[in-house]
Amino acid sequence: MRKFIRHPSDIPIEFLIKELSLKDREYLNDISFGGLSFRSRAAVEVSAVIQITIPFLKPEFQCQAIVKWCHRRGDGFDVGVAFDDQEEAFKTRMVEQICHIEHYKREMLEQEGRALSGEEAAAEWIKRYAASFPAVEVSH
Repeated sequence: MRKFIRHPSDIPIEFLIKELSLKDREYLNDISFGGLSFRSRAAVEVSAVIQITIPFLKPEFQCQAIVKWCHRRGDGFDVGVAFDDQEEAFKTRMVEQICHIEHYKREMLEQEGRALSGEEAAAEWIKRYAASFPAVEVSH
């Protein structure tokens, strides 16, 4: 069993920057309480307002965020965004767990040949990893 939870990197996301009319589909690098990062083929300007969609979730998860950094890596860019309000951050915390469960479901199919339902994957993931899932402290 792993000591730390591996962040899923196989979750597709879509992003839209209205000012640039730039819309693209990429893959999540990681997601946390305050924001997320993803891979992009194009550079994205720091402080740009960006619309993020995670289309595999039903209903789709959508949020607005602000680009905090953009670093060249290989033939593309890693982009980090922060959520601009606490409500978005809380919703993202749930999405973070769902992404981990979906990743676990895919991993079990690839590694063990087990096709788990969403409920089965969630139950197993919670049993294995929930205790080590980082807690979030919120100040009021």
